[in-house]
Amino acid sequence: MRHFADRVSPLLTPGETAAFGPPDPPTAHTEAELAALVALLASPQVGAADIAVGHSRDAVSAAAAHALVEAWQAGAGRMVSAVVDWPEEAASWLRPARRFAAPGPDAWVVAAAGRGWAQLSRRLRRDTGWEPGRTFGFAAAADPRTVALAGAGTLDGMRGADADGTLWRVEGGWVVR
Repeated sequence: MRHFADRVSPLLTPGETAAFGPPDPPTAHTEAELAALVALLASPQVGAADIAVGHSRDAVSAAAAHALVEAWQAGAGRMVSAVVDWPEEAASWLRPARRFAAPGPDAWVVAAAGRGWAQLSRRLRRDTGWEPGRTFGFAAAADPRTVALAGAGTLDGMRGADADGTLWRVEGGWVVR
């Protein structure tokens, strides 16, 4: 597969989707997952104070994003500079990508279904100052098919938490736990 930057469009082709298969739909977040994400964002290694939260429009992802916003703002000195949603399919990913990247937060947090996140991350990587190394996700973002659909290097450096609170990161196109 060609690198994402070589592509004319960040839209997934039917061939790419067929090659990797569709990612699993997101499942409801857990308290352990939420607590691990908040702890990771607040850790000295990350040191985030201002975050932007993005989510797909399905009810599960929206609920996870809402829970994260509440948990994050409960801490002293913590801000949420943007909450951005996106559809699972779009003719263009430029508008949600710009809205998500624009505030330039300390960290971005993603609660999303895999297909939409893969396409949005391609657009983010190609057309904005977004950095996957400053991006964190709920368990659904760690689906290996999502990482593969996003393309080589697109999500490398992204970190997050599984449902049981185990931390993961994307490294060399692989999800490492």
